[in-house]
Amino acid sequence: MATARGKTSPGFPKTTSQPDVPRRRRPFNVLAGTIGHFVEWYDWYIYGLLAAVFSSQIFPAGTAFTPLVSALITYAIGFVVRPLSGLIISPLADRYGRRVVLATTIGGMAGGSLIIALTPPFAVIGYAAPLLFVIARVLQGISAGSEIQSAIAYMVENGSTNRRGLFGSLSNMASGLATLVATAVASIITSTLDSHDLETWGWRIPFAIGGVLGGVGLLLRSRADESPEFEAAVEDSPVGRQPAHSRLRELLRSHPKALLQTAALSAPAVAYYTWATFLPTYAHLTTGRALGSALAGNAIGLGLLVIIVPVCGALSDRLGRRKPFPIIGAVGMVVLFYPLLMLLQQPGFGVYVTVTASGWVVLAVWQGVYPTIQAELFPAAVRVSGIGVAHQIVIAALGGTAPLIASAFIEAGHPMGVAVYMTIVVLLCLVVYLTLPETGSSGTHTTTASSAASDAEHRSTSTERTR
Repeated sequence: MATARGKTSPGFPKTTSQPDVPRRRRPFNVLAGTIGHFVEWYDWYIYGLLAAVFSSQIFPAGTAFTPLVSALITYAIGFVVRPLSGLIISPLADRYGRRVVLATTIGGMAGGSLIIALTPPFAVIGYAAPLLFVIARVLQGISAGSEIQSAIAYMVENGSTNRRGLFGSLSNMASGLATLVATAVASIITSTLDSHDLETWGWRIPFAIGGVLGGVGLLLRSRADESPEFEAAVEDSPVGRQPAHSRLRELLRSHPKALLQTAALSAPAVAYYTWATFLPTYAHLTTGRALGSALAGNAIGLGLLVIIVPVCGALSDRLGRRKPFPIIGAVGMVVLFYPLLMLLQQPGFGVYVTVTASGWVVLAVWQGVYPTIQAELFPAAVRVSGIGVAHQIVIAALGGTAPLIASAFIEAGHPMGVAVYMTIVVLLCLVVYLTLPETGSSGTHTTTASSAASDAEHRSTSTERTR
């Protein structure tokens, strides 16, 4: 790897720089990564937002909660398969390239959305309807399980050396914008259609839109360039030429601390998914608010997140990454979550906007920087694998089950248990954040691991050759 030409600021680790993307191609590559990521997460979030609408059409009835719980369990299935995808497909992105994997994932996500949009109701085809939903969610889970870490690596590696924080934040800005658009579409659909039209055919429109947008994202990603940093890693690093199982073994052996830190950086997703996909339903079930009104209020809060995330990413390129952002964001979540859900018990649209906006602000501070930190914790040869293994396991355990656990608290008569659960998870993450190295500064912004990790990589390769 090329040696860094910039000076290392005091207090920051000595690092090496990576090949920069040609300036004329960088905007298109970033556009392809950002729009593709947007499409992926629009498709993902629209399911959670409309689960309360379509559940009675697709899943068999029992108690009043049975169809919704069945829909949320099916939603969680997509999360369950994500770690498998992270383990199997992430190493392929480290060996064959980010672009190929990113083009494949968006095709799978769009296909899953089209299956959901076209599935006949339970009254027509019986249990084939929920089965098709399960198949669609498995397909989307496989795609999402490969998307996040590949997109994070691709966006950071396409950034200039002094703007990696900004470029890394664009992945979460895109997912936030996708959540905002999905929320807006769901709000429009639920507000303009009567209950009969909404439940019979109206809920299908957002899924059909996602399938069409997927084709646009696939076209853009198929024409994007490969990351030059990945190409340099494959050429220069012996690990880059190892098969997938050897790369995973090297990852677990040489980067256990980085894996733990990456997992902790991802774990507040339990709050993100609760706020993004279940807070409107939570407000509807616990306070009787109209679902359309709650979705509209959520959209206002999401607008703040979309603005704050890239601002925090850009500021991290000047102020550093660790202390100002994940730590402050986590402290904000711990302090605010319980009071915010208590405040939600009060009536009024303004109260709901205050609650959702406050939550999105502290989530945005965390979201703005953690992708870049995760990328900078690993060398390029194992970057996608490292982020994927840690992130997807955590998301499956905490993110996918968040709406289901929230609904269980509500059904049991303990709605504030949702806030306690989220606070405990984030508090544990905060302890790990105190161990994070500072990976960015005003002088150098790199995406390489320490020389000790490189030495470990070399020793592992030598052992393999001897065998």
